[in-house]
Amino acid sequence: MRILYTILVALTALFILGTSRAAAQMPDSAQQVLTLQEFHQLILLHHPVASQAALLTEQARQELRIARGALDPVISSKVYRKEFGGKEYYNLWSNTLQVPLWFGPELKAGFEKNTGANLNPMDYTPSEGLSSVGISVPLGQGLFIDERRATIRQARLMQEIAEADRIKLINKLLLQATKDYWDWLLYFRQVQLYEEAVELADFRLKAVRTRVQEGDLAAIDTVEALTEVQARQVLLQEALLGYNNARLLVATHLWAEDETPLELQEQTIPALTGSEIASLSQSDLQQLLETAKANHPDLRKLSLKGQQLQLDQRVAADKLKPKLNAEYNLLQSDFYMRPEAIDRSFMGENYKLGLSFSLPLFLRQERGKLQLTKAKQQANALELTQTAREVENGIQAAYNEWLALEEQIRLQEQMVANANTLRNGEVIRFQNGESSLFLVNSREMKLMEAQVKLYTLRAKYAKARTFLYWSAGSIEME
Repeated sequence: MRILYTILVALTALFILGTSRAAAQMPDSAQQVLTLQEFHQLILLHHPVASQAALLTEQARQELRIARGALDPVISSKVYRKEFGGKEYYNLWSNTLQVPLWFGPELKAGFEKNTGANLNPMDYTPSEGLSSVGISVPLGQGLFIDERRATIRQARLMQEIAEADRIKLINKLLLQATKDYWDWLLYFRQVQLYEEAVELADFRLKAVRTRVQEGDLAAIDTVEALTEVQARQVLLQEALLGYNNARLLVATHLWAEDETPLELQEQTIPALTGSEIASLSQSDLQQLLETAKANHPDLRKLSLKGQQLQLDQRVAADKLKPKLNAEYNLLQSDFYMRPEAIDRSFMGENYKLGLSFSLPLFLRQERGKLQLTKAKQQANALELTQTAREVENGIQAAYNEWLALEEQIRLQEQMVANANTLRNGEVIRFQNGESSLFLVNSREMKLMEAQVKLYTLRAKYAKARTFLYWSAGSIEME
């Protein structure tokens, strides 16, 4: 029987070694390890939300193209003919080309040819036709900025806003996926622990039955050993349920091309590393805060929105000016340019000059838009201040949780070591006949509870680290 005791103690020692060093175990050749970095890469490659985030940039690019369309040259042609009672009144044919310039003026070129017995004198043209080339210049409203230029600048800012939205969407996706990954690892460790515990309890049950048959132990000890096996089997089943559900959650983030969902293979397991303690100093925290102030998607978006509102304010203020436009057109007969058309004397005798002016008397609409824009600017500035405060406090709270979990993990590691020592001592006492199987099982349950608590704290620690970087506006890619 001493040999049986020796085997029991040796197997117990192996169990202790296996549970205390589960993180250092190497997977067998049949298993495939999916690291967190590989997991992130697969998500960013084909996940529908990642593809949706990429479309935000494309949408902003097309919005800019639409805005630039306001500067596209426009060509137009008109033909009018009137005939009544068999009599031809007139034939009007006009063609124009308008080329808007970025800084406000607009180039114009045209050709018209009109015939008929009842032409309006203003529409008379030479028989070869009348061509013109000229420019229209805003001297009041629209000289320094107009809606066309403001729209293009806002579309450029919209590209940066879309990039901030894309980063925010990707960060949210990776945050949830990373949390699911650490839950998967937690349940995987629990399954390993309880499988070894069931194996040990089953071996002990067989040993107790042998001793009962030999008369060394009472039959009631068999019931005690069997009950312990069943209790650990229940824990194992609960851990397996959590593990399988965690695998499903991880699989929901895996996609192939053409939006085809992927499934985790049975032999795929999480990497047993990544939840180790990695301290963050105060200087690193301050650097993280500065980075968040400059690059956090929410703050970046509000800052860009403020720049858009500044453009709106400039346009609204420009609307208070009167519309004063000057236009000059050089005229010549026929369509083709003549050399003498560039002579000063020719330009002074063949032209069409125009000047237009308009101004609302009360400017109520214009003043209302300006004040409304200023109110929106103030609201945006207040929101930016509040959001910056929330981001800073969120980072600090996540950092505090990080530090607290570090200390809890250190204490829990000591508790695991103490529970291990107590269990070893109880096994020796049981071997010497000074203890009972009930006490040995109780010590082992305390050790398993401490080990599970340690695994849980490490999973929380890994999540807290991810949440800290997410609070700063970025996800740390492992």
